[in-house]
Amino acid sequence: MLNINFSTFPNLETERLKLRRADLHDINELYALRSDTEIMKYIPRPVATTLDEISEFIKLTDEKINSSELINWVITIKGNPKMIGTIGYYYIKPEHYRAEIGYMLLPEFQGRGYITEAIAKVVNYGFTEMKLHSIEAVIEPENFASAKVLEKCNFNKEGHLKESEFYNGKFIDTVIYSKLNESVQ
Repeated sequence: MLNINFSTFPNLETERLKLRRADLHDINELYALRSDTEIMKYIPRPVATTLDEISEFIKLTDEKINSSELINWVITIKGNPKMIGTIGYYYIKPEHYRAEIGYMLLPEFQGRGYITEAIAKVVNYGFTEMKLHSIEAVIEPENFASAKVLEKCNFNKEGHLKESEFYNGKFIDTVIYSKLNESVQ
């Protein structure tokens, strides 16, 4: 079984991006992201309605990072500390050497390759530092933009699960993509 430890938070960098831990300075951007109904329509979580909800979200995320249950980075463009999105491993299964990646980006930064760049870095971190064997992404079938990004990042579609989750009073389908750590094959 994996021994996951985020007691020293890993800041990451790519050619254009910095990935760092969220803090209360990010509250307005996190609110903009998590209260946007267009962004949240593919994420089975309640839409944020207050800054207090975001403050509580940051606190809960910090607690889960400190207990190594998950890891979440804020995405920023180098030279500007303002958050443009988030990415992380939200469900880590140490006993299976597997984690689920998730990401969101503010609309004005979409279509520029930032998420593809961030995914590549976070996947590399997952395989080399966390020693994951596989990484999955679970998306809604209508989220064609996310499917395209995952395929560009060499994730393979594993399956379409019918009515596999219950959210907001109804059953919803999910599509699972995954990527194996080729270096340990």
